[in-house]
Amino acid sequence: MDLLSLTAADLDAMRAVELETVDRDTLRDIQDVKVNMELPKEERIIDYIRQIGNPYCYRYGKYTIKVSFSDTDATLEDRLLSYFRITDCKF
Repeated sequence: MDLLSLTAADLDAMRAVELETVDRDTLRDIQDVKVNMELPKEERIIDYIRQIGNPYCYRYGKYTIKVSFSDTDATLEDRLLSYFRITDCKF
């Protein structure tokens, strides 16, 4: 994958991959990804995408993972705190 020529349309196509139809054999296992944390942030991102291929759909061992994001300003932390309040979880 030539990351220098990666376009918004390429990322949209990666995002659109469906779990039900994706060929698992084409996905890379995130456990094999080793990001060099000494690289600057932008280079780490490029290194990660180079290794994982599709950052929205990949394998974790026998599991297929699909990542998506809502169009919202709420953070993951906000959502988790809300979940814990709803479920009356004590932490």
